[in-house]
Amino acid sequence: MSSWPDHVMWWQLYPLGFTGAPVRPGGTGAAEGVVHRLGRIEGWLDHVVSLGLNGIALGPIFASQTHGYDTVDHFRIDPRLGDDADFDRLVAAAHARGVRVLLDGVFNHVGRAHPPLGPDMLRDAVFEGHDSLVVLNHDEPAVADLVVRVMRHWLDRGADGWRLDAAYAVPPRFWAAVLPRVRERHPEAWFAGEVIHGDYAGIARESTMDSVTQYELWQGIWHGIADRNLFELAHALKRHNDLLAGFVPATFVGNHDVTRIASAVGADFVPHALAVLFTVAGVPSVYAGDEYGWTGVKEQRLGGDDAVRPEFPEHPPAENETLRRHRELIAVRRRHPWVVRAHTDVVHLDNRQAVLRTATGAGALIAALNLADDPAAVPAAGADALAAGTGTLDGAQVRLPARGWAVLSSRPSGGPDAG
Repeated sequence: MSSWPDHVMWWQLYPLGFTGAPVRPGGTGAAEGVVHRLGRIEGWLDHVVSLGLNGIALGPIFASQTHGYDTVDHFRIDPRLGDDADFDRLVAAAHARGVRVLLDGVFNHVGRAHPPLGPDMLRDAVFEGHDSLVVLNHDEPAVADLVVRVMRHWLDRGADGWRLDAAYAVPPRFWAAVLPRVRERHPEAWFAGEVIHGDYAGIARESTMDSVTQYELWQGIWHGIADRNLFELAHALKRHNDLLAGFVPATFVGNHDVTRIASAVGADFVPHALAVLFTVAGVPSVYAGDEYGWTGVKEQRLGGDDAVRPEFPEHPPAENETLRRHRELIAVRRRHPWVVRAHTDVVHLDNRQAVLRTATGAGALIAALNLADDPAAVPAAGADALAAGTGTLDGAQVRLPARGWAVLSSRPSGGPDAG
């Protein structure tokens, strides 16, 4: 496989909400005809590049009944978003800027209005109690053949990889039968499974997926900050390190399915969450809008996702402090690409202060966090150059103001400054 996934950082978005498409039209989405909304994403590609990111991870874009995860035709762009030509233009515009394109593959289930499939291709079951989502029979070879055809079709058209929706609900043996067949034609494609819980390492190994979503680390970050209990973050980081022997996890502090990070931890602590995200191993993503500190709370009700999946303006808003912090920390990660597979040690820890040291022979990055309402001085863990943040380096300590943070770099032994 190509090394590009070691260097990609994604900007993840939910196209139906982003473009203002109706998500509950009460039909197959075709009633209004084809509306060419997908091009609105092109107006944000320069913003993606200016952040320092180089990939767009698209939510569902294929024909569906409502929210995109109830697919009715995997081979057709949702008419609420446009058509094949719109997709081709978006991919071309992204690739012209060096931006990769990741598609969202919903292969655990289909929408109830999906045209009839072959015998035995559906199970007599619905997905997690949702009557509109009918589960595919993953023991049926025709289902594997269908998924292979879908993946190849859109990779042939220029996509770079797939997020596998609800991958945790699909037997790993199914992916192990499908993905090698796709890689035969597209050896550089990257496949990341949505795995919310379970044996991450075992699922990745048995499925042959390149990555899975790191929900344990996400929980450790926001719970650790919101509850002022950084021991929870330290526990998550230990488990995160253990995964690296087998694969590189897909890391995040926000996505289309969860409360926005600014609402989860408070605006003052968004940089603390980012300092962890961009200094620990993983393939990181930023959920569109989080870079501005947008808020939104996920609720368990009909329409409960709307607040975290809003329509975006045609052009990016003016820069603000949260955006600047994103840009700074993404730049730190760009300067230290070895972080993607590096282990992180917790070198100082109490409930409200922590120092994390991520290191290889290429150097080290140190993230120092203070959640308290009072200043703190914490060990510098060998840091010798301030890279970003509100802290200051003073001898062997990092001095952090109330609710302060810092990211620092250190030189590898006998080598040049890694920062």
